[in-house]
Amino acid sequence: MQVLELIIFAGLAAIVLYQLYSVLGRRVGRQPEDQPAAEAAGPAARKAERPLDTADEGVALTGLPAIRQRDPSFDLSRFLAGARGAYEMTVRAFASGDRETLKNLLAPNVMASFEAGIAAREAEGRTETVEFLHSPRADLERAELAGDLARVTVRFLAEFRSRSKGPEGEAVDDKRTAELWTFERNVRSRDPNWTLVHVDAAEA
Repeated sequence: MQVLELIIFAGLAAIVLYQLYSVLGRRVGRQPEDQPAAEAAGPAARKAERPLDTADEGVALTGLPAIRQRDPSFDLSRFLAGARGAYEMTVRAFASGDRETLKNLLAPNVMASFEAGIAAREAEGRTETVEFLHSPRADLERAELAGDLARVTVRFLAEFRSRSKGPEGEAVDDKRTAELWTFERNVRSRDPNWTLVHVDAAEA
């Protein structure tokens, strides 16, 4: 009789142990390996996933991110395409002496310099036309935001043919130029146009 009771108790104990194992061995709730990779990796991974234009609190953005923060509509590809068009228009207008077109594109200090060049050419009795051999190349050189003024400098590489006429006759000259043009715009202004504020020679 005692042997039979021991067998019964042993069987009950086995059943209880099995049920405990079934419960304790089961994965309950979220496990560490279930966490997303960025969350498991900690703050560093989550910070890396944030957009590049987002700064930590108290940290000022610079360059293009600063301009984009103040002017979310700014698009570099579209800007460079517009700068390339402005470059061609400005070079042609200077060659032909088109002052009205230049006034809409240039800051007063740059306009004064271009005006002096046009006046000197006219005083010599010369005229000039320009033909671009290829579409100019435009690359971002640098960008900055000073207060409300955004400034973007573009490196232009261009090849064009200049035809000039003067008292000595006609001359044709193929030129290759490399210049840095700095454009400026007030980011608070509703006017989307940029103005040429500085021109520098650059290495090709």
